[in-house]
This record gives sequence, structure tokens and C-alpha cells, in this order.
Amino acid sequence: MASDVVIRPARAEDEREILELLRSVWSRVSEPGPERAADAALFDERHPVEGFLVAERGQRLVGYVAQAPASPLETNGHVRHIQGLAVLESARGSGVGQALVEAACAAARAGGARRMNLRVLGHNGPAQQLYRRCGFAVVGVLPEEFLLDGAYVDDVWMSRSLSDLHEPAQA
Repeated sequence: MASDVVIRPARAEDEREILELLRSVWSRVSEPGPERAADAALFDERHPVEGFLVAERGQRLVGYVAQAPASPLETNGHVRHIQGLAVLESARGSGVGQALVEAACAAARAGGARRMNLRVLGHNGPAQQLYRRCGFAVVGVLPEEFLLDGAYVDDVWMSRSLSDLHEPAQA
């Protein structure tokens, strides 16, 4: 990762800039839901600011990752789920995404988690490659889960153990 990028916990005042980042990179390749409205809230009960990390270059956010418990059940409280990851187009390919995912995994492990899960659209090859480099493996596929722009797209579930944060697998 570029040495001029810092990964840090998000703050409440980052909300607008994260939303701007999300709106700037939104596409059907990475998101099955609608584009967020300009006045949408990001941080809420399901998405608390404490679950967000941001990548900052200078005074500008260039990426974020959000993770949270996989469910409210105590019986799987040891599992976290990546709820979102976005990197500005201009910062892609520089290691920012991998650094964000690894930082989220490390934070989850420090909080007692043993596993990190995520979902990615089947046609988002670059994201799947990134997650594989970070040690994730496909654990399931929901075929034709989404109808996006007239085409059916799979929902790919990926998972990684956090019990041994060894060097991630190379794709």
C-alpha cells in the first residue's frame, strides 16, 4: 500500500465524505441496491460508526470498509460480516482495498471474532480476486439471486478464518 495512506477508525464527521465516496463509485457491478440519495444517513443502529474504517490520503478519504456482527444472536457473536467496501477509482490498484480488508479482519479478531464473512456479486471479478488475496474462499453461491439491468447475477458468499491471521493466500 502507498505509504501516504493511513487507515483509521471512522468518525461521525466522516459520514458525508463516505457517502460522497459511495455515490462516486456506485455501479451495478458492485451494488444490487439503489444508489443512495444525497441526503441519506449512513451511520445507524445496523451500521454504527464504530464498525467503519477509512483510508485517508492527506485530508481526503480514498476508501472505507464496514464490518459488523453477522447477526444479533449470541450463538454466532464470534462471526463478523463485511457490510461494505469502496475505494475511489484513482486509488485502486495501490493496495488500499487489501489494507482496508486486512485492517477490518484484524479489528474483528481483536474484538474476539473467529470468522469474517462477506457477500459479493458474481460478476464482480476484481472484488472476488481482492478477497481471495486477503485469504477468503467461496463457501456458497446463490444462483441468479439478483436481476440487475435485465441479467441474473449470482450472490457469492465468501469466508475467512480469523483464528490465525497468517499471510493471505495469493490469487
